[in-house]
Amino acid sequence: MKLLPLLFIFLFLGKYSLSSQGIFNQSNDVGEVKITGKTIFNEQSQSYTLVGSGSNIWFDKDEFHYSWKYLTGDFILQARGVFIDTGGDPHRKFGWMVRTEMTSSAAMINASIHGNGLSTFQFRRFNGDSIQEVRTPILHPDVIQLERKGGRWFLSVARSGDLFWTVEVPDIYFPETLMAGLFVCSHQSDREEKVLFDNVRIIIPPNPGFVPYKDYLGSHIETVEIKTGNRSIVYSENASLQAPNWLLNNSGLIYNKQGIIYKYDFITKLNTVIPTDTVVKNNNDHVISFDGKMLGLSSSSGEAKYGSLIYTVPIEGGKPVRITATGPSYLHGWSPNGKWLTFTGQRNKVFDIYLIPSKGGKEKRLTNAEGLDDGSEFSPDGKFIYFNSSRTGKMQLWRMTAKGKNQIQLTFDAYNNWFPHISPDGKWILFLTYPPDIRADDHPFYKHVYLRIMPVDGSQPPRVLAYLFGGQGTINTPSWSPDGTKVAFVSNTGM
Repeated sequence: MKLLPLLFIFLFLGKYSLSSQGIFNQSNDVGEVKITGKTIFNEQSQSYTLVGSGSNIWFDKDEFHYSWKYLTGDFILQARGVFIDTGGDPHRKFGWMVRTEMTSSAAMINASIHGNGLSTFQFRRFNGDSIQEVRTPILHPDVIQLERKGGRWFLSVARSGDLFWTVEVPDIYFPETLMAGLFVCSHQSDREEKVLFDNVRIIIPPNPGFVPYKDYLGSHIETVEIKTGNRSIVYSENASLQAPNWLLNNSGLIYNKQGIIYKYDFITKLNTVIPTDTVVKNNNDHVISFDGKMLGLSSSSGEAKYGSLIYTVPIEGGKPVRITATGPSYLHGWSPNGKWLTFTGQRNKVFDIYLIPSKGGKEKRLTNAEGLDDGSEFSPDGKFIYFNSSRTGKMQLWRMTAKGKNQIQLTFDAYNNWFPHISPDGKWILFLTYPPDIRADDHPFYKHVYLRIMPVDGSQPPRVLAYLFGGQGTINTPSWSPDGTKVAFVSNTGM
């Protein structure tokens, strides 16, 4: 696993200094270990190396190294991990652990990956009890997630690129506040093991009384490398940040917050408002032209009866020009030659894909199938428009010619796939995937979702690029880096 340098480290409420333990507060050995362990946090790569020993985590006695913090209420713990050294005991293990106490026989739950590839859900319901275990059918996973929902606990594991396999263990009622963190156990008291963790996230989900589109969680603007899946948090704020676009000159990202368009500068690490005059109620459907000179906006700043309308403005800001005469209209793509915009329009209570000249004019309807059509985007060569449609039941990816002909389906699974974004070289489709239990015509906030990627020619099945908590606002609009090596997106958590 290759960890490349991170561009920027900025967390929570603008600038936030991470401790020497990263997002964790403490690093300790549990039990009578013979070799003192340690946790090394690398700020540049946002990775953690845990070094530890310990004879085992089993029966009524645990010995291991632990990097942790206190958490209260429900939470989701995510990470990717790998043993650094080969050899060692087949039952050496690493993963996430939640404990009620620091004592060796404390009640606890761990989600662990073993040296021989076994992945397990181990738990001790009460202090001093023997451990119980649930084994998963997934061998040699490296992505591991542990979630608490009251007295229900969920383990999810996957090999990088695969969908999660999940199991639930119910009726484990621990105190509201618990220790939670990463661990390593060598299974040999006289040997230490090293584990490298990346993509480490502690996620606080919405409270039970959460009201969509009224209550909001905080946001991480992140980037992920296409080749490695390594994620980096670029900027975080206790607000709803949505839909980052990568500037063509690679100077930063554009995103929206509370209806205003902002630029995050990679060099200065500052956020500045892009002025858009009276067009201020912008939603997350904003798109940069292929030449990087213009910004298209979707905004409800016009007549209230139309809802969202489409505007264009120079990339540095100014007085926007209104493009659509009626609405709701939600922008999703520019043509490479800059002459056309493609958008989702609701006309007569039906959502379809439309074209309109980028200077304004008569709109042209491209789709007329039953169900919702959305997320339209031109290919870089201008020959095709990619979009998502629920016409066959689940939300799936589709493609048609730039004139709306030869509409063909590209994905066929049981999931709901949204917002296809084509790489700058035209070879890859990035998209957002919701689980099957989400309504096909809905793309809500704050769900377990995947970013997935597949070749445009369908020669390979989709693979998971990122496992995250997000949804609405995560990647509604194009966000590939100009060189095609990364994409930007938003994940969410309570802060």
